[in-house]
Amino acid sequence: MSQSAPPPQQPQYGPPDGNPYAQQAPAAPGMPYAPQPGGFAPAAPPAPAPRSLVLGLLAALAAAVVVGSLYGVIIGLTKHEIGWAAVGVGFVIGLAAGKAGGRNPAVAIAAAVLALGSVYLGQLVGEAMIIAKLVHAGFSEVFFDHLDLVQRAWKEDADPLTFLFFGIAGYAAFSGTKKAAA
Repeated sequence: MSQSAPPPQQPQYGPPDGNPYAQQAPAAPGMPYAPQPGGFAPAAPPAPAPRSLVLGLLAALAAAVVVGSLYGVIIGLTKHEIGWAAVGVGFVIGLAAGKAGGRNPAVAIAAAVLALGSVYLGQLVGEAMIIAKLVHAGFSEVFFDHLDLVQRAWKEDADPLTFLFFGIAGYAAFSGTKKAAA
């Protein structure tokens, strides 16, 4: 008796019940669902931006100058120091430093120090704006030509709350750097 081979069958892409999605390829790592037939393959995640100490310091310095000046304008317009603005100054500096500099502890410390300088710059700008309005002079004349007068006025106006804002800004910059680098 001779044995015959079974007839060749067409390859089956789905289960016998006809559901074409039942035996699909498993989902790629990080993807919740398997790709659909005819769909596009998932894109690779973007490469992380290069982070370095120098980039972090430059970003923090640029942010310190910008937000310190804005803080000064707020003080000059309202004639008051505002605590939440000092928090914002520190956090923006920390955010810029952390995004550009990564987890380097020197970046966080530098951001805190730059936040102190930024708040000081902002308070000087605010004092100069107030003085310029009082004496009917231009801001740049008061700030650049009479900075010694502006610093003396700042010393006379400084109170414990002023120094609390320095601490708040430094802490916000330090913690903001750590959060942004994560």
